[in-house]
Amino acid sequence: MTTARDKPMTTMTKHLVRWILTLACLLAASPVASAHPHVWVTMQGELVYAPDGSITGIRFAWTFDDMFSAFATQGIETKKPGQFTRVDLDPLAKENVSSLKEFDYFTYAKVAGKKVDLKDPTDYYLDYNAKDTVLTLHFTLPFKTPVKAKELNIEIYDPEYFVDFSFKDMKDPITMVGAPAACKLTVARPKDLSVAPGQQLSEAFFNQLSASDNWGAQFANKIAVKCP
Repeated sequence: MTTARDKPMTTMTKHLVRWILTLACLLAASPVASAHPHVWVTMQGELVYAPDGSITGIRFAWTFDDMFSAFATQGIETKKPGQFTRVDLDPLAKENVSSLKEFDYFTYAKVAGKKVDLKDPTDYYLDYNAKDTVLTLHFTLPFKTPVKAKELNIEIYDPEYFVDFSFKDMKDPITMVGAPAACKLTVARPKDLSVAPGQQLSEAFFNQLSASDNWGAQFANKIAVKCP
């Protein structure tokens, strides 16, 4: 069966833009659509622990680039121009987390090589930084079953590299909340894209990709937790 994640990039591009701003046509006509990636997300977050030492989920904050944030907020009525409250942004936040489900929230967790299933996000909301003119999506991504294992590995990336994810440039972009003292966390940032001499990664190249190609995995942001 063909799923939305297996559709050509042209269709995926339009659909992915809709889950943020329902302005696919506008984005497709803009200069930003001439090369990959199209959207940039800067992340920070927390691994949330239960009292028994199990990990219950991830609390994320995803900040979108200023151009994408400008598209996303077009047409939203506010009391003060250029200032968006959480109430103003609530419908957009709801649309975001609902549509992210189809893309597995771009978050892939494994224990002993086996996939950790995720539940629908909770505690989600959008806020707007008027100074930097950017949107940040806050949400908690619960694990379907709390994880109590010696090792947990998480990767965040877009298989089609439409969205570029990166950890926030800070000492500890990911932290642990309530973790046993002996547990250790490491974070690995992806390497920069390198292209062989004479090779060109055109828009046509990306349009031929599907999620099943998993090309964007080479840009995965990695989190590893080890406990005794």
